Amino acid sequence: MNDTERHKAIIDLLRETPFASVRDLQEHLDVSPATIRRDIDKLHELGRARKVYGGISASEAGDSGRLSARPYDENRDIAVEAKRAIAAVAAGLVRDGDSIIVHAGSTCYELGTLLARRNLRIWTNSMPLAAHLGEHGTCQLSTAGGELYREPGIIHDAAAGSPGFFASRFFVGTQGISSKGLLESHPLLVKVIGELAACADEIVLLADSRKFSIQPRHVALPLSRIGTIITDDGLTDAAAKMLEDAGVAITIATMGGAS
Repeated sequence: MNDTERHKAIIDLLRETPFASVRDLQEHLDVSPATIRRDIDKLHELGRARKVYGGISASEAGDSGRLSARPYDENRDIAVEAKRAIAAVAAGLVRDGDSIIVHAGSTCYELGTLLARRNLRIWTNSMPLAAHLGEHGTCQLSTAGGELYREPGIIHDAAAGSPGFFASRFFVGTQGISSKGLLESHPLLVKVIGELAACADEIVLLADSRKFSIQPRHVALPLSRIGTIITDDGLTDAAAKMLEDAGVAITIATMGGAS
């Protein structure tokens, strides 16, 4: 397979999945990691795809008009009151003895801190939450293995696949929400969320109402996969109808309390 054929194969693969790691491409094309990295560099240079940490993603061309999401270190200090109200309601869903998955993200972090001293089994891929639970918690803690990806703030092993952990609930945040589903700007999060969604009986989305106006490129999960959303009272009628039409149960958290 020559360079042109490999480049075409990579672009074809990115039409099916928004992110491919170097290892994924190496196995798919049966070539060396050095060859894959040269291909990634070339496709990035040509603007046909985007080089990202650990691999390659579909090009963002044509999406510059969309409102992009902020990185974790900026987002954690926005809408803090709403996030804490949402986290308080979510904590009320958890019973002692439960096994749960708490995904990375600022609202999920708030939830994790509320559960730190509960009699629970918690699995997380969030480095900040794992550090907090390790220092302040008494819950049984399992963490993802692999490399630290600082931008999305997760620990991930591209070769490991889904963790061997099964939960009653998967608590997940998102960067944006549309009729297509949960939206993410970082393609690695799409892969990770899809893997974790297969490990839980129910998926609970924690998202403040701002997220309905943010439209990143990649769809992580369709709305039909979400059992419940916990959001704030800024939810619009149009957004509520969209969720109800998709069969998502809506719980509203009010500032300074829960409902």
